[in-house]
Amino acid sequence: MDSSQSESGPPSGPPGPSPHPVNLPQTGSLDLKSRYHSDRCGGDFFDAVATDSRVVFLLTDIAGKRPETHAIAAEMQKTFRTRAQDLFKDPDTNESEGIAILARDINRSLIDAAGGVRFAPAFLGCYNLTLDILTYHYAGDLLAVFHDGEETRVLKPDGIPMGLFTHSTYEPAVLAFARHAKLLLVTKGITKSRRGPTMLDDERIQLLLENSTADSASEICEAVLRAADDSANRKGSRAFLRPRNRKYRDDLTVVALVRRGDAAGSTQPPEQ
Repeated sequence: MDSSQSESGPPSGPPGPSPHPVNLPQTGSLDLKSRYHSDRCGGDFFDAVATDSRVVFLLTDIAGKRPETHAIAAEMQKTFRTRAQDLFKDPDTNESEGIAILARDINRSLIDAAGGVRFAPAFLGCYNLTLDILTYHYAGDLLAVFHDGEETRVLKPDGIPMGLFTHSTYEPAVLAFARHAKLLLVTKGITKSRRGPTMLDDERIQLLLENSTADSASEICEAVLRAADDSANRKGSRAFLRPRNRKYRDDLTVVALVRRGDAAGSTQPPEQ
């Protein structure tokens, strides 16, 4: 299992602290991929780490422009990676408690790095590779669509977005993955950078996942980005009317998780 941030690898950032690229090991049961559109301008950030029997990941959209959000994301990543390993290294860890503590710590690192309030919708998850269960915190203006093999539904963001309060409390939810179940996460740049009949809205993304025959997370991500490009390139869209070098107002980020089947749920070293 791996996660790549663009077709050509991790995007380059502005001067100053930069987040490290994602480098996940291979697993037999979970396929996890992220894709950014090559034109980065905002605060979208994705990261993931693996323990022996779990994969922990974070997708967030930090308010602000790229130069400032890039440095904030680097500080958040330090906390995320360190605390995720600490909290989930024990096989007997309570995953709901672990996600609640991790969300609290990431939230505080965000506020500290930003020097105050900084709105950041987020999806923070811990996938148990043995039980094929996802424990997650989900809040704010991201879209999460789940297909369990029989039906497709939009998950409800019940939590508190990060970056608002230093003493927020978190109550994670749980989602069971049957064989070939799929979870699709997209940031607001996919769904809200365009308006009118060309808009790639939540319903169209839900139908895209529902009708998809792909069992590859990367294929699902790329299909969503292609649909966003097609929507932007249609006459009548606001994106179509912009200069080519200013086509998108927001970042476009997609993350997909696919349970491959009954393969063993353990991690293996990354491919060299």
